[in-house]
Amino acid sequence: MRILFAPDSFKGSLSSKRVSEIMWRAFQEVDAQVEAIVKPMADGGEGTLEALAKATEHEKVTFDCTGPLGEKSKSWYLALDATRAVIEGANIAGLPLVPPGKRNPDHTTTYGIGEAIQHALDRGHRDLMIAIGGSSTNDGGLGMLQALGMKTLDNNGQQVGKFGIDVSNIEHIDLSSIDPRLAETTIRIASDVDNPLTGPWGASHIYAHQKGATKEQIVSYDQSLHTYGKLIEEAIGQSLIDYPGSGAAGGLGFAFLAIGAKLESGAKLVAEAIQLSEAVQNVDCVITGEGQSDEQTLYGKAPGHVAELAQQYGKPALLLSGGIDGEFEQLNQLFTSCFSIVPGPKSLEECLENAEDYLFQATKQVARLILY
Repeated sequence: MRILFAPDSFKGSLSSKRVSEIMWRAFQEVDAQVEAIVKPMADGGEGTLEALAKATEHEKVTFDCTGPLGEKSKSWYLALDATRAVIEGANIAGLPLVPPGKRNPDHTTTYGIGEAIQHALDRGHRDLMIAIGGSSTNDGGLGMLQALGMKTLDNNGQQVGKFGIDVSNIEHIDLSSIDPRLAETTIRIASDVDNPLTGPWGASHIYAHQKGATKEQIVSYDQSLHTYGKLIEEAIGQSLIDYPGSGAAGGLGFAFLAIGAKLESGAKLVAEAIQLSEAVQNVDCVITGEGQSDEQTLYGKAPGHVAELAQQYGKPALLLSGGIDGEFEQLNQLFTSCFSIVPGPKSLEECLENAEDYLFQATKQVARLILY
């Protein structure tokens, strides 16, 4: 029997690459002769570069950049060839890069993501895929656009800072000095959300809390991002605030739309890059997984896309999850079977600490069911 392992990461504990390795080891312990294809997945958040690095020919490009708190840092991206490059926002300004005690969107920036784009442009890359999920920011892409040349002035005509707190001070925007090379560059944005920039379903109200924002900050950010968004809309002559996905990554999706990028399903872009469809057709069973599963798993998340492909080619798709919230019947619309890896009531701390063992033991049981 040939098995395809194509899980997403178990956020906060295991990368998609590590999840794949554990699943494969569990199956081998049950039957050393079982064949496997390993294709770690991602949907535009953390782990996207690692998933692509596992499955594609590439050059790892390191560069100096500004970290999420404005510190000097180093990061990396993938050069697939002379034209194409892949950048991961979470690798530059991701929430895990900010210590829990310092998580506050007032003090984080997307500036380093703009520096990554500049670096790729300097190398001659003109076809960029940028994964933007998992950010620590709520700056509406202010820092990123500043790094690319946008001028933002306060009511005294002074350049404002590059952090989230600075969005509320912007009175004037000038895009005339934006990097002209962007006009000849194709930018595809891998994202898994369709929220607008502002409003009750916008970036601030839905996602800022997990980045450390207080209730008061959330209300303030929603207002300041709306004002900022209107200034950019006026500058470019387009209405983008309510565009689906503009609220992705704390409004970074909006900033990318403003410079002509296209928002696409992160899971589909990654699956295309790692040739997942071809792999699905050449196996008997597909196994995927993620840290937490609910009805949202069916809409744009990596495991849901994996299961869609499996269904398309008539292959069973099994889901192994750190936790399942909601009705199994909904998940069974795509997944043949769904399993939680947690053995009984456990605290979150226990689950994170023992994630490898829980996943290994649960996968072994699935392997015994399939192979015996």
